[in-house]
Amino acid sequence: MEELAIVILAAGHGVRMQSRKQKVLHEVGGKPMVQHVFETARAVSRQKPLLVVGSGQNGVQRLLGDGADYVVQEKRLGTGHATSMAAPLLQGKAARVAVTYADMPLLRAETLTRPAHAQAESGVAVAMLTVTGEPGSSFGRVLRNEQGMVTDIVEVAAARQLPNSAGILAIRELNMGVYCFDAAWLWQNLAALPQRQARGGPEQYLTDLVSRAVQQSRQVAAMPVADPDEGLGAGTRSELAQVEKAFRRRANSKWLAAGVTLIDPDTTYIDQDVSIGQDTIIWPNTFLQGNTQIGEGCILGPNAIIRDAKIGRGCRVEQAAVIGATLANGEFMPPFTVRQEESDE
Repeated sequence: MEELAIVILAAGHGVRMQSRKQKVLHEVGGKPMVQHVFETARAVSRQKPLLVVGSGQNGVQRLLGDGADYVVQEKRLGTGHATSMAAPLLQGKAARVAVTYADMPLLRAETLTRPAHAQAESGVAVAMLTVTGEPGSSFGRVLRNEQGMVTDIVEVAAARQLPNSAGILAIRELNMGVYCFDAAWLWQNLAALPQRQARGGPEQYLTDLVSRAVQQSRQVAAMPVADPDEGLGAGTRSELAQVEKAFRRRANSKWLAAGVTLIDPDTTYIDQDVSIGQDTIIWPNTFLQGNTQIGEGCILGPNAIIRDAKIGRGCRVEQAAVIGATLANGEFMPPFTVRQEESDE
């Protein structure tokens, strides 16, 4: 995939979060949302991801450092305009360009490769991911013709102004917001996007590239995603809670399938970089955080906190905390005790 460039849109201020912190820096599964998306992009393409960030925001750059390239969107003029900011850095450097959002931490690398492979194999102008959702969803609706070909994406606000609004809003195939474009076609057409009236003023929407491709007799490929959680984004605190819950569901399912017993998955919290040995039993209200390694045959919890720690085989940690420390094989941490790495000071 070395001819693939990936653009991550990360310029939103997150006003609806009611936070001083930029939206994409809020954590899910122990990491900022943008870091999850960045790591997915790095797994898919050899090129550094290009992040479009907002004016006056440097938290993303501090977090990811020189692992990514950056461009600043000085004015918030929509997703189409944000993507066009990447043109000076990417034109002529990739045959195809994937675009996704920085607040979608559940997007898997293998899923992101699907539209990239589809575009490379078919030569379509746009390959995109869709997800099946509920009628009340705020996601744009994917319109297809009688032959099943994608003809347009209609945003909810626009659909409500149309005579057949009820029919459009009843469509359950939703735009996930993940695309792969023929790069040359993308750079030629971004500037011609119409301006739509949004709450904050006129904006250019990336979704309008779909109808533009159809008008030019270029095909659009849309691929449904089996796991609807991959399409979840977080623009509010309520949505952030839902994304966190979905992340925990995925993590816990992974460890259950790997031979770990979770007495109550709903009250077990396992971060992404944790490793757990076979036949370990985890009791409720247990938190495995950061870069933690758990050996085989351990009993953890209830009410345990283990963070950035290394736990040997056959250990037991019950109503206790292990922070940045190591337990030897067979150690027992009795209730109401703390083992913490000693400071160098």
